[in-house]
Amino acid sequence: MTQISASAGREHAHVLETSDLRAYYRMKYFGIDREVRAVDGISMHVRKHEIYGIAGESSCGKTTFIKAIAAAIRPPLEIVGGQVNYSFIDDDLYALPPARRTAIRWRHLSYILQGSMNVLNPVRRIHKTFEDFAFRHMHLPRAEFDQEVRRHLERLRLPAEILRSYPHELSGGMRQRVCIALATLCKPEFIIADEPTTALDVVVQKDVLAMIRETQHEFGSSMIFVTHDLTVHANIADRLGIMYAGRLVEEGRTADVFANPLHPYTAHLIASLPTLGDRHTRDGLHGTPPNLADPPKGCRFHPRCPLAMEICRHENPALTTLAKDHRVACFAASSDVLPTLDGKPNRHEELEIER
Repeated sequence: MTQISASAGREHAHVLETSDLRAYYRMKYFGIDREVRAVDGISMHVRKHEIYGIAGESSCGKTTFIKAIAAAIRPPLEIVGGQVNYSFIDDDLYALPPARRTAIRWRHLSYILQGSMNVLNPVRRIHKTFEDFAFRHMHLPRAEFDQEVRRHLERLRLPAEILRSYPHELSGGMRQRVCIALATLCKPEFIIADEPTTALDVVVQKDVLAMIRETQHEFGSSMIFVTHDLTVHANIADRLGIMYAGRLVEEGRTADVFANPLHPYTAHLIASLPTLGDRHTRDGLHGTPPNLADPPKGCRFHPRCPLAMEICRHENPALTTLAKDHRVACFAASSDVLPTLDGKPNRHEELEIER
């Protein structure tokens, strides 16, 4: 039987590793089978004490990916291939019996869900929500559990009085802080944060990000942080992965990705960011993301890519290391000679993408 260590008993350089992970939505309408390849062959890792950011436009598969690594899948979503391995379990996550997967949640693997009102039960006071989420995982008498909750709130600079409140009596920022407190109460080794700053104004967003960073640093947790907002990633992520159409197309240290984006899609995302004093008109990326029920052959970005070559239309580029700790899945980026928009060849050192 698979054993779960209480505190990551064996040493690992990586807390999370995925290998060729594939998660598809499989449905049947009017007798026709339909398969949406939302996560299609992602291999990556998250290191100890690291915040790994995942970015990409809507419908690129970010939320499906984190559902897959959290074993939070429900039909019609299915895991069709690959592995998910954590340092605090001795086997693939999906090889564990359901009871074992339930046992690691919140105690070892926690989740800051998108939208606080989707997490907090509107008809239960906050202290009851803490009991629902964490009481059975902490194995403490009720009085000691209540004391630990109050100490945790104090540590996160939250007033204990909120425990008597209903969710609707709290502001959006306060509800999001409560969700962070729920996710970190058991001091888990790994935290998944799904758009935790969505719908918050920039002042509250700054406080929430600071709270996440301080909590992660204090407990020594590792984290995957998902948001489409690249400015948030610039402030919180140690490394950044860029997703497009269910695949990881670029990965590197956050500062390196911003300073030297290797994939054309990443370059367009960064070029879209506003800068103070810049009054130039910015062109949007032409086209739309592909239909993942019938994705294009080869590189899925090639119908929108200004650097697309013939090989891009037929072969899927592998995620290749081109610089220290910097991987990219792009034939143009890994080629010495690149096509330009006017069709004339150019070399890497001469190619500039306006930012």
